[in-house]
Amino acid sequence: MPGSARRLARWDVPRPERLSHELREGRSADLTRRRWVVGLSMLSGTIGNLVGLYQTGIIKRLPDPPEDLVVMGAELGKLFNATKVDASAYAYRRAGTPDGLLMTATYAVTAILAGAGGRDRARTAPALPLLMAAKTIYDAVLCVKLAREEWADNHALCEYCQVATVASFASAALALPEALWAIETLMGADEHGRQDQGRGTRREDGVRPERRYRYGADLAMTPGRGRVVQPYDEEEAFNDVAMYP
Repeated sequence: MPGSARRLARWDVPRPERLSHELREGRSADLTRRRWVVGLSMLSGTIGNLVGLYQTGIIKRLPDPPEDLVVMGAELGKLFNATKVDASAYAYRRAGTPDGLLMTATYAVTAILAGAGGRDRARTAPALPLLMAAKTIYDAVLCVKLAREEWADNHALCEYCQVATVASFASAALALPEALWAIETLMGADEHGRQDQGRGTRREDGVRPERRYRYGADLAMTPGRGRVVQPYDEEEAFNDVAMYP
């Protein structure tokens, strides 16, 4: 199997106890962005829940801006009408079910992809960041397509769905840095990922820099650069995270 394909197929997910600690207590730029993607996806899924309640008759109306509302010259009362849009034929034409329920399901998948894997998953399971990035881009493109359909069919937009559109574009932007790291891994970057660039040695990731690597005979240094080649064993690194919160 070619090297890049072998790296793509790698699936090194931490054991449950360590995964729990990393996702809840870990500190890194990628983890922060992933948490934002989870939160934005759950916001969008909640919007889908609200719209779905209306579309299945559990609630009878969605709050809309007053028809005469004008902001900075824009007639928002005429532009946004979720009650009309989400009851139209447009909202029921896919899969024989209300699109609010489909919206809930698709953003649940995005949140799952954001939450899957450990802190350094771009190195240990590079397929996950790539899948998350692809899904967030798909969400953003789909939102634009649906907004165009909404307007063409109803000459109005669902204001709640447009909040999800903004959240989708934000998620896509947040997903890109980790996806780029995953691509570096697939292209044959250093086996230990960005730890050589200080990524795994900063205090922010929850591990004390002076304890991140084994000292003595097992520590290899590149002359003149202080580049660490051999990191701790995964289990030892986890123990240090637990010892030094």
